[in-house]
Amino acid sequence: MSMPPPDDHSDHGVGPQERAIALTGFRLVERILLITIAVMTLGAAAIEVNRVILAGAANLSDILLMFLYAEVIGMIAVFYGGKESPFVYPIFIAITALARLIVLQGKAMAPENIVFEASAILLLAIAAVIIARTSRS
Repeated sequence: MSMPPPDDHSDHGVGPQERAIALTGFRLVERILLITIAVMTLGAAAIEVNRVILAGAANLSDILLMFLYAEVIGMIAVFYGGKESPFVYPIFIAITALARLIVLQGKAMAPENIVFEASAILLLAIAAVIIARTSRS
C-alpha cells in the first residue's frame, strides 16, 4: 500500500505542543545569544576606553568605534523594548562601520572606492528612512 503524498498545508507531523516547545527553545537561545553579545560588546567598549585613557588621546576612529558599540547595545535594547523597528539599527551599524572604514583608510584609499563607499552609505540611509517611515504606519 502506498502512502498518499503529503498535503501542502500539512504541519509535517508537528503538533501544537511540539511547535510551542520549539519556539520557546529558539526564544531562549536567542535571549542567551543577545545577552552574550551585550556582555562582549560592553567588554570590548571597556577595553577600548582603557586603551584611549592609556594613550592619553582619542582620535576619530576611536569615537566611531565607540558609536558602533553604542549602536549594538541600542539594537539589543530595541529588541527587548519592542517599540521600534529592529531593522533600522543594523543599518545604522553598517553606516557607522563604512564611515569608520573611510576614515581609517584615509588618503591611501583609491578615490573611486571612496565614492562607492559613500554611495553605499547614502543607499543605507535611504533604506533606514524608508523602513522607519513604513514601520510607523
